[in-house]
Amino acid sequence: MASLLWFWLCFLLLDPSTADDKRTYIVQMNHHLKPTSYLTHHDWYADSLQSLASTTTPDAILYSYTTAYHGFSASLDLEQVEALRQSDSVLGVYEDTLYQLHTTRTPEFLGIQDELGLWTGQQLNAPAHDVIIGVLDTGVWPESRSFDDAGMPAVPSRWRGECEEGEDFKATVCNKKLIGARKFSKGFRLAAGVISKEKDSPRDQDGHGTHTSTTAAGSQVANASLFGFASGTARGMAVHARVATYKVCWKTGCFGSDILAGMDRAISDGVDVLSMSLGGGSAPYYRDTIAIGAFKAMEMGVFVSCSAGNSGPAKTSLANVAPWIMTVGAGTLDRDFPAYAILGNGKRATGVSLYSGKGMGDKPVELVYFTSNSSNLCLSGSLQPEAVRGKVVFCDRGVNPRVEKGQVVKEAGGIGMILGNTAESGEELVADSHLLPAVAVGRKTGDEIREYLKTEANPMAVLRFGGTVLGVKPSPVVAAFSSRGPNMVTPQILKPDVIGPGVNILAGWSEGIGPTGLETDVRKTQFNIMSGTSMSCPHISGLAALLKAAHPGWSPSAIKSALMTTAYTLDNTRTPLRDAAGGQPSTPWAHGAGHVDPHKALSPGLVYDISTEEYIAFVCSLGYDIKQVQAVVNRPNMTACTKRLGDPGRLNYPSFSVLFGKSRVVRYTRQLTNVGAAGSVYNVEAEAPQGVEVRVKPKQLVFKKVGDRMRYTVTFVSQRQRGGSGDAFGSITWKNAGNQVRSPVAFGWERFA
Repeated sequence: MASLLWFWLCFLLLDPSTADDKRTYIVQMNHHLKPTSYLTHHDWYADSLQSLASTTTPDAILYSYTTAYHGFSASLDLEQVEALRQSDSVLGVYEDTLYQLHTTRTPEFLGIQDELGLWTGQQLNAPAHDVIIGVLDTGVWPESRSFDDAGMPAVPSRWRGECEEGEDFKATVCNKKLIGARKFSKGFRLAAGVISKEKDSPRDQDGHGTHTSTTAAGSQVANASLFGFASGTARGMAVHARVATYKVCWKTGCFGSDILAGMDRAISDGVDVLSMSLGGGSAPYYRDTIAIGAFKAMEMGVFVSCSAGNSGPAKTSLANVAPWIMTVGAGTLDRDFPAYAILGNGKRATGVSLYSGKGMGDKPVELVYFTSNSSNLCLSGSLQPEAVRGKVVFCDRGVNPRVEKGQVVKEAGGIGMILGNTAESGEELVADSHLLPAVAVGRKTGDEIREYLKTEANPMAVLRFGGTVLGVKPSPVVAAFSSRGPNMVTPQILKPDVIGPGVNILAGWSEGIGPTGLETDVRKTQFNIMSGTSMSCPHISGLAALLKAAHPGWSPSAIKSALMTTAYTLDNTRTPLRDAAGGQPSTPWAHGAGHVDPHKALSPGLVYDISTEEYIAFVCSLGYDIKQVQAVVNRPNMTACTKRLGDPGRLNYPSFSVLFGKSRVVRYTRQLTNVGAAGSVYNVEAEAPQGVEVRVKPKQLVFKKVGDRMRYTVTFVSQRQRGGSGDAFGSITWKNAGNQVRSPVAFGWERFA
């Protein structure tokens, strides 16, 4: 086999017709075929390339992957790619994919304002400072006060990472809190001839990476705020955990080759949790760089948390849906930043804003709204200065960034902006630190203002700002932007898994960029308020680190199960969670199992655990050929699937997605592991929608010992006639006096039949 690989390398490097139109590809190899004469796989790949073509440079290979993946990435043309695909030594060749980012009230909202208080009455089995969170993002601003290491003990001896030096980044900036910082830019710099002035350094010039890493595990910082908004003590979820950052995202996005290199290194370095607030569209797992890297991480005991995406409220808009990944959606906090538009007719329209300037005064000015040539969206160049100067402009939300709309209005001479939601965003309100006085309003209020503009001969408005307000009800509410299910890669797996705080989140920020991210924004701040599933993901990463400290023997699947089965589905008014997109009750397609509850997750009673072999059986049930299975599960010597699930939905997952197609009966068996007290007894309670019968056997589970495992079988029977359509939801809950182990159930008809 090794000689065959040499033949193909010789062909692809010496054929002159393949010299043009090269792109970056990730090549997955059968690493067991490495000749024994080479000490490392990198030596094998590099020597092969360098010795077979005089034009090949030493850096022809961008990365060699050895942990999360086995293979390399390189610049290849189509003929070379096809030649490699014919080799038995090659499991797959995939073009580099461009992923995108999914852009301190939170601890109080989650009830963990004192991290040690979370463990009241519990025995910590490992110090929280022994847990390491790896964050793959835009890098880090190491001078942030959120990385203060005062009082932290020495770095764990098992840590194998390092603080890489780069432009404007010295190794000495790392400490006992920020214990590692690396950068991966080769894919970014090679892609399509990208020429970038961006510094090749772990330093964060975007802000996103500093925000996510400090959300997960930032140290306590008193008197933190964004220009006075959200003032208080800022801190991450796992304040005593260590942080290691891996810069894989740059101005144009995050390339798969760089992400995979970051995951590969993070696992080797010894992280316990991987936090990744980035993603792309849905793809089969064998073509999903993140899914493949995450599989190996899971196998090595690393918990992987990923953002669900910001493409909601559209259905089937999820990213990062592999069952070995924690897929996190976004909800609101009970904190708001009210702002008001006082109209000329005396009505006060309530919205939100983080504007912190001197304001526009108390005198109403003319309010204008343009509905032709995309001017309603306030796109760049769409507003005429002579029509805007000295006025407040009403802009529709959508297409371009919210803060950019304010910049467009300001550049045209406007002195204020009202940003009105459309049907897509519904009543969701996201506050921004605009460059001019601006108020964002929901759809209903926006429509009222649009009607006022249409009917009033001389519309006027003045904008006012109300600071920070706590105790907002209802909360949480599912964010409209949060991506939704169902899961189109494996519809038998319900996604997202949970939601966490993701709207108007205060955390650390890079002082290399203003709070809006606009080039014209020269303001500097140590903290910023941002929204997105990018913000909810590191909340769950930090909580996973806390659970890892409390239960070091738990697998990533057990930690995920604890967070899912204890999640809540009632808001702070004790009514079902609502969806900001339309104001109606939310469903598991939007909130998964519900909103995380750290206190209950600490002692879930029972967990749904999943072994690596069970995940392999799951992948084998997806209809992939053996090479595709090998690619996902990192088993190049695997010649056939020895075990597969009859249905992917038979995976021991903490939630259910039931698809009625040819059969009106679906039957699944699950296994629960007792992590609570010996002698625990649980009784089942099933909630089913109209038209579905749910039967659970047995109805009672008795666990004599800690660690005991018990199975139950649930039969779902559709009473609808074949040809029915629509979605419905229910739940299965195992209860006793101390615990409720709840699994959401989604039902679907026809869609996947």
